[in-house]
Amino acid sequence: MSKGYSSSYRIALLAGLLLACFGVLAVRLVWLHAINRDELLATITRTRQQLITETARRGDIFDRRGVPLATSRSVIELGVDPNYLRPQDEAKWPQLAQLIGMPEDELRRIFTTKFRAPAPVAAAAPAAAPVGIRLALAGAEAAAAPVAAAKAEADDGEAAVRGGEKEPRRIQWARLRDDVSEELYAEIRKLGIQGITGDRIYRRVYPSNQLAAHVVGFVNKAQEPAAGVEAVFDFYLRGQDGWRVGEKDGRNRELAQFRTREAPRVDGYNVALSLDLGVQDVVEQELLYIAEKFRPLKATIIVSDPRTGFILGLANYPSFDLNLYNKVPKTELARMKNAAVADVYEPGSVFKIVAAAGAVEDRLVTPNHVFDCALERIAHRGQMVKLPSEDHRMGDLTVSEIISHSSNKGAAQLALRLGEPRFFEYVRKFGFGASLGFPVGGEVGGILTDYRKWNPIDITRIAMGHSVASTALQMHQAMTVIANDGVLMRPQLISHITDAAGETVRRHGPEEMHRVVSKETAHKVARMLEGVASVGGTAAEAAIPGFDVAGKTGTTQKLVEELRADGTPRLVYSRKHHVASFVGFFPAGRPQVAISVIVDEAKVQSPSGVAYGRVVAAPSFKRIGERLITVLDIRSDSEPVRPRAYAFAQQGVPR
Repeated sequence: MSKGYSSSYRIALLAGLLLACFGVLAVRLVWLHAINRDELLATITRTRQQLITETARRGDIFDRRGVPLATSRSVIELGVDPNYLRPQDEAKWPQLAQLIGMPEDELRRIFTTKFRAPAPVAAAAPAAAPVGIRLALAGAEAAAAPVAAAKAEADDGEAAVRGGEKEPRRIQWARLRDDVSEELYAEIRKLGIQGITGDRIYRRVYPSNQLAAHVVGFVNKAQEPAAGVEAVFDFYLRGQDGWRVGEKDGRNRELAQFRTREAPRVDGYNVALSLDLGVQDVVEQELLYIAEKFRPLKATIIVSDPRTGFILGLANYPSFDLNLYNKVPKTELARMKNAAVADVYEPGSVFKIVAAAGAVEDRLVTPNHVFDCALERIAHRGQMVKLPSEDHRMGDLTVSEIISHSSNKGAAQLALRLGEPRFFEYVRKFGFGASLGFPVGGEVGGILTDYRKWNPIDITRIAMGHSVASTALQMHQAMTVIANDGVLMRPQLISHITDAAGETVRRHGPEEMHRVVSKETAHKVARMLEGVASVGGTAAEAAIPGFDVAGKTGTTQKLVEELRADGTPRLVYSRKHHVASFVGFFPAGRPQVAISVIVDEAKVQSPSGVAYGRVVAAPSFKRIGERLITVLDIRSDSEPVRPRAYAFAQQGVPR
């Protein structure tokens, strides 16, 4: 019969066991919180505490009507933590490999590689805090720097504990693919494979593919801007990544309750260009026509509003697809360069507007002043200097006829009237010999030797566009001086910049560089240039029915290398290699658009074999002009002109 109570022995045994358990716990706690505290804290910091980045969205680039030229698409960067994969999910690996387009062998290699080989410890330089778009972010950036430094310090401490990276490190994340769409990611998640994670990031896309490639530029796979507006205005476009300091659990899930510090992301600003995609399309279609018909080495077309300097269209041949920039063969990388601002050429007879305008401005001649253009030599600097040759024999010509007939001898005599110092000054004032500050990067200033180093013959050659080199954009802007009442405008590309909320943060308007000649002189030269595109002029092919066209042809022999008898090389002007051009504007009396067409080494079928500007470039000017009449609503001199709004935000561009 039970006595109703336990024996003292059993009570003592139970108490001893309980005491032993508590003793073990106490020892364990002392071990964890005192003896092994530093090593465990370093491990926890490494595995749980993380600096989590929230990627900012890069701003968009629009044309002046709000059509996107560059935008950012949300994609998923797919990764895996191999240490959290479950054996029961292995049967789903082939299906995952098929979904993401990865060979199954490669996927298995990534999934079964759970440790990274040890790496030597290197002193980490403190990362510079990123430059933000808003000053309000300065405090957040300053706070982020210590967090990064603390993380680096923790990693160094861990390495010291483990003996300087002598042990392999566990792989916590390995990339599988960085461009998974939202729809595909939903299919991947349905597989239910544990350890697969996805981070939402942004990738740059270019909806218009090749259009305006040299102007827009591109962002590479590392999200670094490489050229064009993307690079020059990266400060505004890139945005500011957000960040937060927090912890993750064993399944790599963020523990929101352990967040300490954070800064929200700031998306990039949007940049609205002055380019008109309709104009750009016309320009690039004409370039394709030129390429097919003349098979040139390269070609450039520029369209602008001469009154404001805003570029409406600019393209080069050959070009490339912005979405496939990495597919351009290494042997053809030159096609990615913006030849309109980065390459120079001798402009030829188009350059004659400088000597003509300068001589008229200084009242040395009038449009009706007559020169003997049959002269072979002329006195200059105490010697008889040989005048340049002509394609056709010419006699007495007025200044107007020197321009309309493109007389080399006449242009040389105009420059000699000015004299070297004054002529050189006009060349500089027209924008040659220095960059114009066009915001696409890679612009060069051309080649213009100081007049104090000229030989006596040089002034006669520079007057006709030889012995001087310019970019296509420089020659274009020089012509707009005549179209814009004698004022040189800075070529503009950016209309305005808006933040992610649509507020305008910066606006660009027309910018005058300086006055070159008087309004009266500009009008006189414009009337002379009308004769070029008229019957009897050198480029009647540029005439547009119903409109008065002012412009100038250029046909330049290229310098090529030739070997002397002793085997040494020298540069000589070639009779087979030419640069053909036509630069002009219309309507001549009330200019609304300026167009430049420059074609390098066109192949023509003619008895002379010379690719004249009137044959190659002038017809393209006409075709472009006729199409732009509708696109830009251009009115002739006799029609009333509607006021054109240059507040591009009013034309549909997001503000």
